[in-house]
Amino acid sequence: MPKDSLTVIDNRTGDRYEFPIEKNAIHAADLRQVKVSADDPGLLSYDPTLATTATCKSKITSYDPETGSPCYRGYSIEELAEKSNYLETAYLIVKGELPDVNHFEAWKQNITIHTMVHENIKKFMDGFRHDAPPMGIVMGTLGALSTFYPDAMHIHDLESRRLQTRRLIGKLPTLAAFAYRRTRGLPYVYPDNDLSYTGNFLSMLFKMTELRYTPDPVFERALDVLFILHADDGLNCSTHALRCVASSQVDPFSAVAAATAALAGPAHGGAQEAVLRMLGQIGSPQAVPGFVKRVKEGEAVLVGFRPHPFPKPDPRVRIAKQLAEQIFERTGRSPLMDIALELETVVLEDRTLADRQIRPTMDLYTGIAYQAMGFPATMFAVLLAIARTAGWMAHWAESVRDPEQTLAQPSQLYIGEGPRKWLPIEVRPEPAMREDAVSAKI
Repeated sequence: MPKDSLTVIDNRTGDRYEFPIEKNAIHAADLRQVKVSADDPGLLSYDPTLATTATCKSKITSYDPETGSPCYRGYSIEELAEKSNYLETAYLIVKGELPDVNHFEAWKQNITIHTMVHENIKKFMDGFRHDAPPMGIVMGTLGALSTFYPDAMHIHDLESRRLQTRRLIGKLPTLAAFAYRRTRGLPYVYPDNDLSYTGNFLSMLFKMTELRYTPDPVFERALDVLFILHADDGLNCSTHALRCVASSQVDPFSAVAAATAALAGPAHGGAQEAVLRMLGQIGSPQAVPGFVKRVKEGEAVLVGFRPHPFPKPDPRVRIAKQLAEQIFERTGRSPLMDIALELETVVLEDRTLADRQIRPTMDLYTGIAYQAMGFPATMFAVLLAIARTAGWMAHWAESVRDPEQTLAQPSQLYIGEGPRKWLPIEVRPEPAMREDAVSAKI
């Protein structure tokens, strides 16, 4: 009779163990039962990137088995992008259900009244170098916000958690816009709460001398949809960083600053910028076949693509492509778009890459769309941070409420030196150069 369990035989001892299986996983702590002696601490699993290790239980984001695309609280991202807006989607991600009319209006008002930041925040931002990257400014300022809102430390208080969630979703666009204008030497533009969430963000970014900024409706809607596409992506690097830091019971501003720091890394939030560099290096649609040949020979790196072992394409790619085309109707066509389209065609038709199931991601087109709207590449990760705040705050609240989520402190496999005898400095030999140290020389 089949059982939901895993039987393990330790060939060192011949002992047999049975571990229960829940949600297609075993509890890692069960491995501690596997010992060779009474004083043995027990077996560990070794998973350097945690790619095959679940560190939490979550109700926020699942993945469509047909397309591999995210589903927020059970709703397909394709349907949300078509029919919803970012603030409504943020409500869904944070609270678990789509709002009715009254709840949405209250949610929108609660976010809107928190778009302003303390005047001293401007002085804090002025302390950054003139050429500081916007993501670094946002990251540093987020950490500083915890000193402006000491009540945020009350993480076990429901009303405090709700308040901090509204504050962060409301203030991130303001911080991002201030950081952008700081790097441009432009005066800060205060929020205009008569505009939509994305319309207000565009105003704070691009308003100049006009009395009232009117956002382009195509840009406004495109940004809204792009924020939906990026609102959450499960337990990725930045979300894991947030949960790990939050396990120490810090305030959410500090936890989100940690998530932003992780997102700033080129291996995580830098994919869109890397795509633009790659397309610029290719130069023209005619050069795409030669570039793909170099990729297959290991002489070039393909970004904006990844293995896609699903029967249907990721709908986010199609949505991002359509948004870019709509934006081009306002701005004129980017030459990078034709290179990206040709690259997608050549990669999909290449038998070697097809066998490896290499398919485009939305990063192939979202950076082109952002650039066409006037965003420099240095702002791409910042835009991701704004969109991802809803997901981060949902994960933060879920983590705080979960009794299993105590202080994160993973184990290690020590591979260093054994016991050594200390020698006085006068008789020590010259230190050897080691690969695992920064340097043994001064």
